[in-house]
Amino acid sequence: MSAVETQKQKLIEVRHLVKHFPIESSDDVVKAVDGISFDILAGETLGLVGESGCGKSTVGKCLLRLYEPSSGEVLFEGKNLVGLPNREMQLLRREMQIIFQDPYASLNPRLSILSIVAEPLKIHGIGNKTEQRERTGDLLKKVGLDPNYMHRYPHEFSGGQRQRIGIARALALNPKLIICDEPVSALDVSVQAQVVNLLQDLQTEFGLTYLFISHGLAVVEHISQRVAVMYLGKIVEIAEGRKLYDRPLHPYTKALLSAIPIPDPKQKRERIILTGDVPTPINPPSGCRFRTRCPWAIEDCARVVPELREIEPNHFAACIRVEGYDSAPAKLD
Repeated sequence: MSAVETQKQKLIEVRHLVKHFPIESSDDVVKAVDGISFDILAGETLGLVGESGCGKSTVGKCLLRLYEPSSGEVLFEGKNLVGLPNREMQLLRREMQIIFQDPYASLNPRLSILSIVAEPLKIHGIGNKTEQRERTGDLLKKVGLDPNYMHRYPHEFSGGQRQRIGIARALALNPKLIICDEPVSALDVSVQAQVVNLLQDLQTEFGLTYLFISHGLAVVEHISQRVAVMYLGKIVEIAEGRKLYDRPLHPYTKALLSAIPIPDPKQKRERIILTGDVPTPINPPSGCRFRTRCPWAIEDCARVVPELREIEPNHFAACIRVEGYDSAPAKLD
């Protein structure tokens, strides 16, 4: 594939994205996202994984400018969203939507399902009331709900049904990109599988692109074509899903994967236990941020800030101890 063809397929390009949150009555900041770069190709699902508090959800909200980035670039089809005037940003919001983590908190309890799903249509002036009602009915069918439910209220639905309503709302404007912010973590395991399968079916039908944020590595393995691993505001590894799960390069990724339960009790796996707590994002460690918990850390890890470099074809890692790192051909700019 040529460089030109690869460039044409990029829907999202994130370059050196930073999001710091100031602390009241202090000069310190919380370095939630601290200079990350990655791409999302049109029609793919990029999984974003890591421990709680590593900055995953902040990345998703910065892509939609629900949080204003502190610096860096977010290019959507070549247009930089950072600093874009509100009017232009509102028009682009038709192309980008989000499914929130909590299906209970993300729906207004005072609105009917019709009002919730049709709200994006009203905001953007699409269709009259009859057309909006018909569109809502069609969307409820798409997500596996009875259109007759549109006059009910959120408290009358289960958690899985509420998340389906949230998915219907995200589809209302025919977006190209949907940020899935831990969309199944609050659901029962059996319902999780149903919602994940629904998201895959909708992606195939509508040609959607997903950023799938989760701490559930098994779910991410099932739905993602590529996976990015975050630790304390940094991306430490990106690779095609199968390659990352079969041959992880970064020690943090190896530790995460070793914690996935194996359904066969006879099958053995080496468990990597990380000691200590995750450092504070207010004052992260020097050099490699993972070094304070890394079983393979050496003295240089405290001095060298590892770049995300291409160690193998389409397999990037940020660790100076990864074989081939010194001679790696390129970094992800």
